[in-house]
Amino acid sequence: MSQSVLAKKEFSIEGSFESYCIECHGMKGKVKGEVNLISFTEGKDLKGDPELLQTIMEVIDFGEMPPEGNQPIDNTERKMIVAELKKLLAESVSGSEKDLVKAPIRRMTRFQYANAVKDLLELKVEVFPLPEKMMRDRSGYFKPASGKMPAKMMVSSRPLGKSGLIEPRMDGVAPFPQDLRAENGYDTQGDHLSLSPLLMEDFFRLSQSIVKSPSFNPKNVGVWTQYFEKSKRGINQMDELKSRLQHLLKRAFRAPVDDKTFSKYYSFAEQEMNQGMGMGDVMKDVFSAILASPRFLYLYDRGGEEGREPESRQNLDLASRLSFFLWGSVPDDQLLDVAMEATLSQDEQLTKQVDRMLTDEKLKRFCDSFPTQWLQLDRIISAVPDEKKYRDFYYGPPLYRTTMDMMMEPLLLFETVLIEDRSVLELIDSNYTFRSARLSKWYGDAPNGKLGGPVTIRFTRQSVKDRRHGGLITNGAVMTMTSGPLETKPITRGAWVAGVIFNSPPPPPPAEVPPLPEEKEVDDSLTLRERFADHRERADCAGCHEKLDPLGFALENFDPVGRWREKYHNGREVDASGTLFRSHKFSNIIEFKDAILKEKNRFVRGLAGHLLAFGLGRELNPSDSLALDEIVESVEGENYSMKSLIHAVVKSKPFRGPSVKLALTIKSKF
Repeated sequence: MSQSVLAKKEFSIEGSFESYCIECHGMKGKVKGEVNLISFTEGKDLKGDPELLQTIMEVIDFGEMPPEGNQPIDNTERKMIVAELKKLLAESVSGSEKDLVKAPIRRMTRFQYANAVKDLLELKVEVFPLPEKMMRDRSGYFKPASGKMPAKMMVSSRPLGKSGLIEPRMDGVAPFPQDLRAENGYDTQGDHLSLSPLLMEDFFRLSQSIVKSPSFNPKNVGVWTQYFEKSKRGINQMDELKSRLQHLLKRAFRAPVDDKTFSKYYSFAEQEMNQGMGMGDVMKDVFSAILASPRFLYLYDRGGEEGREPESRQNLDLASRLSFFLWGSVPDDQLLDVAMEATLSQDEQLTKQVDRMLTDEKLKRFCDSFPTQWLQLDRIISAVPDEKKYRDFYYGPPLYRTTMDMMMEPLLLFETVLIEDRSVLELIDSNYTFRSARLSKWYGDAPNGKLGGPVTIRFTRQSVKDRRHGGLITNGAVMTMTSGPLETKPITRGAWVAGVIFNSPPPPPPAEVPPLPEEKEVDDSLTLRERFADHRERADCAGCHEKLDPLGFALENFDPVGRWREKYHNGREVDASGTLFRSHKFSNIIEFKDAILKEKNRFVRGLAGHLLAFGLGRELNPSDSLALDEIVESVEGENYSMKSLIHAVVKSKPFRGPSVKLALTIKSKF
């Protein structure tokens, strides 16, 4: 087939642009999307603009360009074009400073701060309440070392349920505001995590409230004897002070501190002890100062710091990056020790440490943060179906919603794929799921038990025989949060699939585009697809509709609250047919899932990109594209297992570093 294409004409990127692109992107001054390709057909080197190069490659690869109505690209030629563009992209970013992407200096999120304090103190209670933890383990089911999810578990949700069983926490400690998730991103992104003077003062007050809390006592603080217990008689107090400080500073600052930094804390503590304060009170003051220090609050690469060997610096950076990725917290002693030996970056040791971390119960923090943000499940909180039309969606005063049960299902599925190291393709189509009695009844099955909620809910693992269900895409939470109060929103659903499943979010709609008329304002005899016809005919809308309509209307058999329907309320049949990437035709949701699985490498690549962006705290750039291709190739031979994907992400060049030549200069008392 390749030879037949080449027989027609000599293949070249310039020739392909002339044939398919410049009619809309440069010819006669016509420039759509602010992309002018005319100069690249006249000899200009495309490698000089890797961002544009990546964009062109993606829109051709995803079948978004050329638009419908224009001369289509033969599938074989499309693959040749994409392969050549990938080659150019590799040449564009290879061996230059562009592949040393600067990881942004950023402060900890509220979630990471609470975890770090809890780990440093080995607290038996929570530091402060965290509503961003969407699903809480109430039965101790999360045992990653077992490699198996139990058949039954008890869970609850503070954002959506009744707050009757909040975990024990420190008295008198209030958190700072929740960090917002970036659009098409995560709350870990550096450009969203600044540290204003006012917030710096809040951190200082917060650190003081922690050590002054009545809950800060030997019962709750696991390291009390190590750091805060009174000095024993007959020992040199200054030597004891040095010993306590050295270990505490190393853990809090994620590296052995230099003499200058240590002397500041030691001098402060020595001064207080000379004024008659006891060892325990002095260490509380020191700990409070540590928690308010930029060296603790900021996450950054130490690539340019003096006084430490480059290999050691890079390994310590990797230790922190890895720990905040999987544990949402500071590295433990074992991880730090391996990093200090400069062996963490070695394949064998890195594999060993990742395996260890994946069996630690602190992995629950990864499950509490990544999947909820990846799936954008925070949107379910504001999903409010019409009370009159969907009366049975609500139960118990004051109108608790079935969304609480819905939201648990995809999170439990994600945890199962992770703990049992199953194929990530089961996130698209699984033959099992987790259901509560209320959720089973909602989907039309026998409830098999009392309806739970709104405090705690019992979930049971069960097989899925109907492929309309199973996986993440057709989950009731996704269907409900991408709908309006009265009707579905196919474009919103399509944008969710594009951004979440394929990591290719659409641009915002043009500001002047009028909204779709409300249900009550339109011809009642029309289907939703027919109502969208006017939008598709607009030139400034057609491009996105071509991309999103097949993805969104594929889900149209699910109504605004996630239940199956064959017809609309006006009696017209639902049309869920379409073509994925202009290559795979489908007529129903099962065929749509099959189409996605035919493009499984796209999904795995997209998920790898989400994991990498979450772990690095930044948006991905063209040089990361090459790493994603290598990740997919690596996990393809491992049955696309979740743990092999995480290992491949961690071992990728962007994650391992060195990703930055940057030092943090801190000018403060501590």
